[in-house]
Amino acid sequence: MDSLTEIFDERLQEIDTYLDLLDALERQVRDGPPKIGGSAITAQQQRILYSAVYLQLYNLVEATVSWCIDAVTEAAADNGRWRPGDLSDDMRREWVRATAHTHLELNQENRLRSAVKLCDRIIQANPILKWAVEKGGGGNWDDHEIENISVRLGCELRIDPAVRTGIKRKVRNDKRPLELVKDLRNRLAHGTLSFSDCGDGVTVVDLRDIKERTANYLRAVLLAFRRYIDTYEFLAPTSRPAAGG
Repeated sequence: MDSLTEIFDERLQEIDTYLDLLDALERQVRDGPPKIGGSAITAQQQRILYSAVYLQLYNLVEATVSWCIDAVTEAAADNGRWRPGDLSDDMRREWVRATAHTHLELNQENRLRSAVKLCDRIIQANPILKWAVEKGGGGNWDDHEIENISVRLGCELRIDPAVRTGIKRKVRNDKRPLELVKDLRNRLAHGTLSFSDCGDGVTVVDLRDIKERTANYLRAVLLAFRRYIDTYEFLAPTSRPAAGG
């Protein structure tokens, strides 16, 4: 998952670069209305620029979750190396959910067709090929949902106490950092909150604080999933390769 860490750092750098711009803008405000191309930037425009950080942060959250889950399913397939019986109980349940479409509303005929397909795969002991975990949580990823999907997959999130405290402490509107980011992103996306109102009363210091808490937590999640994959915890104990194997 080293490549995922590199991508994560690149995405985070984009947010840091944007915050640097907002910081410079905020400093100029102290000397009067900042200007671009001779035109003054209004307070409303400044608030709109601030609100975009929540969209950037949520995109990073959702992307990180998708990267981790996709990395797990790729490891479980591994070009046909493993079979359903090799998977851990948690992962086999997810594979059955995906193969039999148990999470979907199906009519009787389609439900039977999915069940027969699953039965054939098991009887023939076919290797696991490309598949996808039913993620859920679309547009609703926060620390609670990340923890829920981790439990589903059997991946233990070992979060440093300081990082856990940072992501669980309420920061604004009686919400935790990721809960706030999710809420504001969804309200902006659905048009129930204006960008100007979203950025009202916010400072770059506030935004950097939420960014740091979010980044620290997501790094810990990436590390947990890397350990989960590298130690073959997605497999049943009896199917895991010996160290170095």
